[in-house]
Amino acid sequence: MTIQNLKEKVIQGERITRDEALFLADQPLEALCSAADEIRKHYFKDDFDLCAVINVKGGQCSENCRYCAQSTCAKVPVEHHAMMDAQTLIREAEKKDLRGIRHYCLVSNGKRVSNKDIDHICEGIRKICENTSLTVCTSFGLLGEAQFLKLKQAGVKRIHNNLETSRRYFPSLCTSHTYDEKIETIRAARKAGLEVCSGGIMGVGETMEDRIDMALTLQNLDVQSVPINMLDPVPGTPMENNVVLTKDEVRRIVALYRFLLPTQYIRLAAGRDYLEDSGFSCFSSGANATITGDMLTVKGISIEEDIQIIREMGYCL
Repeated sequence: MTIQNLKEKVIQGERITRDEALFLADQPLEALCSAADEIRKHYFKDDFDLCAVINVKGGQCSENCRYCAQSTCAKVPVEHHAMMDAQTLIREAEKKDLRGIRHYCLVSNGKRVSNKDIDHICEGIRKICENTSLTVCTSFGLLGEAQFLKLKQAGVKRIHNNLETSRRYFPSLCTSHTYDEKIETIRAARKAGLEVCSGGIMGVGETMEDRIDMALTLQNLDVQSVPINMLDPVPGTPMENNVVLTKDEVRRIVALYRFLLPTQYIRLAAGRDYLEDSGFSCFSSGANATITGDMLTVKGISIEEDIQIIREMGYCL
């Protein structure tokens, strides 16, 4: 078994096994990343997907996710605001559309968005679709098929719902909802005819086995986009003393995910600002997407910087 053997296996359309992924996790980094990038080029050529996010409803969340500044277990002051009105939403979307971003994700706090808030935000979603070239995504929590159908009718193309980690490790991160609820949400969205963006957060105490197991679960759920978040140890959260992942650790995760999820967009998300190169080396290690601009509660990389460097790397936006 070699990196090259497994690369050819993936390029030929076969899936690698869990044991093969564990083997790759211990291989020399540069060879692994180079092979992962060859897989990326085979399936995507130079296509790159930029996504921006906006917090359409903020404040302390009802959930107890240990890594999040909005969590009930965090001691972080968080600004509260009600569901954003349509005029504000379209104004912000038009700014992003001018910058050539492909996807625009509307994010709300809480376990799930209420039916009343969904009705309220659908007006803004329709205006975005009518007035910009942006593809609208939503991250509205643990919704059901009927709610997803309503969002789809308003113009939503994709929903976001992170698994966060493996089934084994998930209870160490959150107990206010379950792994099965997350999977049921993803299946409901797919049944409603929506694409799915789902990934996780790294550097929260998980093992390499947990990372691989989450990728295998995502593989079976047939998602289209896989965000890789790196923990930002915000003071006041239970994980404020966690050690930040290094650039090479993140590159290895990205490369492994490209082997395991060859036809999905592998998307860098939160935590890029902690990497000494802002994560740009990951875009030659298998990743071909990112969230650009500021995240929900933490700093991101500027849209202008991302667009400039990504184009200089030879990608097409």
